[in-house]
Amino acid sequence: MLLHVLLLLHASKQASSTISCYDDQGKPVDWYYLYKLPHLHHEPVQEGLKYLFMDGETEGWIEGKTLVNDSQSAVGRTVGPLYEGGEVGYISYNDQPPQQKLSGNASRSCGHTKGVVVFDKQQGFWLVHSTPHFPPPKSEGQFSYPSSGINNGQNFICVTYPFERFQTIGEQLKINQPHIYDCSIPASLAAAVPAMAQLCKHTLGRWDNTSSPPPSNRSISLLSLAGTEFISFAKGASFANGLYHSWVAPTLQSDLLVQFWRRSTGVLPSDCSPSWKVLNIDLISPSQGITFKSTEDHSKWAVSPDSSSAGSGTSGGWVCVGDINRDEAEEKRGGGTVCHQDAVVWKAYRSAALQCETCDGGVQTCEKAAWYHR
Repeated sequence: MLLHVLLLLHASKQASSTISCYDDQGKPVDWYYLYKLPHLHHEPVQEGLKYLFMDGETEGWIEGKTLVNDSQSAVGRTVGPLYEGGEVGYISYNDQPPQQKLSGNASRSCGHTKGVVVFDKQQGFWLVHSTPHFPPPKSEGQFSYPSSGINNGQNFICVTYPFERFQTIGEQLKINQPHIYDCSIPASLAAAVPAMAQLCKHTLGRWDNTSSPPPSNRSISLLSLAGTEFISFAKGASFANGLYHSWVAPTLQSDLLVQFWRRSTGVLPSDCSPSWKVLNIDLISPSQGITFKSTEDHSKWAVSPDSSSAGSGTSGGWVCVGDINRDEAEEKRGGGTVCHQDAVVWKAYRSAALQCETCDGGVQTCEKAAWYHR
């Protein structure tokens, strides 16, 4: 009888997992969005560490309880377990890795893609973001946020997934050809997630032809731990086309307003194709009293102009958060985005888009620009 009780207690302990997306209160959540605000003008540096937060229980953006570089922030609480012990698998990837400060630029043959995946045999999270040099490798022993991520706005999407999703996530990442700078897939997990194990062999962005090449692009539905649907779009270098105008917009059957890094070379103008329009966002205001130009925002996100364009007004419009820009060079690099249809999330992002670039190069309110040249 005692042995039976001990076995039940052991099974109960094994069934729990600390690997999850977390909110500012330390509560595990199914998913969240986080908008790290830019450091504007001559404000104190800490202003560039403030953030807005949104999950399934908030009615839109709320102010973060602390600063993004705090281990008690939503990002800090989420990524923190990476630096603890335990039988966990993880992959950290970034085309601007932490080591870049010492070793120079990552190869441009890798994807323009940033994120971290952490999981155990029960569940885990996939955090997609836009911050250079983040997160620090596990060898550093603790969470930190880089100074290079302070000046500009940054976006994060975190989703908690059951363990069985991570093979599919690994397949998506393989298409992206990420620059992996830190990883470990324990033998106890590797057999169930061979795509993750294979990715871990491609550390430091080295890709070879010893294995069968992945498709040039793939979109797939991913159900979170609580059953919320997200759609992952992953493209590789061989796709050789724009993520949003050639693929995401037609797939979602929706026009898109897109925020991305506008200070790179070869920026693509707004696209007013006869089928679906993709307009560049020019001015952003995610919260009352906070307004900034797209040139001050390193985030990469897209939102449908209105909820009805998503095909089902009852579910709200589309929001996509990813890691690739609209420019000529990145048409030939891997990258992607994660899309979600939710009325509250859509309203939060849609109301943030104030002004957009029209197809003749001018700037109007996004409402007018969305109907311009119809």
